[in-house]
Amino acid sequence: MNPLKKQSNRQKDLTVVLADLIVESIQDIKGEKIIKLDLRKIQDAPTSFFIICEANSTTQVQAISNNIYKRMKEEYDDTPLSFEGRTNANWILMDYFTIVVHVFHQETRKYYQLEDLWSDAKATEYPDL
Repeated sequence: MNPLKKQSNRQKDLTVVLADLIVESIQDIKGEKIIKLDLRKIQDAPTSFFIICEANSTTQVQAISNNIYKRMKEEYDDTPLSFEGRTNANWILMDYFTIVVHVFHQETRKYYQLEDLWSDAKATEYPDL
C-alpha cells in the first residue's frame, strides 16, 4: 500500500475522532440542536466538517466554546487556528482546519440558517441531553 494513502486514511480517522470529541464537549455543557455536516464529498468545501450547535444564553455559548477548547487541548494538544466571536458571544467560530465549529446563540442561529447554505452535505443530528 502507498504510504501516503495510508497516512491519508489515518488523518481521516483522526478527524472523525476529533469531531466526536467536539460533539461530546458540546453535550457536556448542554448545547442544543447539534448537527454535524460532513463536507468531505463536496468539491471545494472549506473544511471536512462543520459542527453547529446553539445555546440559550451568551454565557452558555462561551461555556461551550471554552469546554471544546479545553478538551481538545488536554486530550489531543490541539488548539484552533482561529477563535472568533468571544467578545459578544452570539456566534463563536472555532477553526480546527479540518473541523469548523459554530456555537450560536439561538436567535443568531435562526437568523443565519447556516445549515441551509450547506444542505447538500451529509447531516448527522444529535439528541439534546
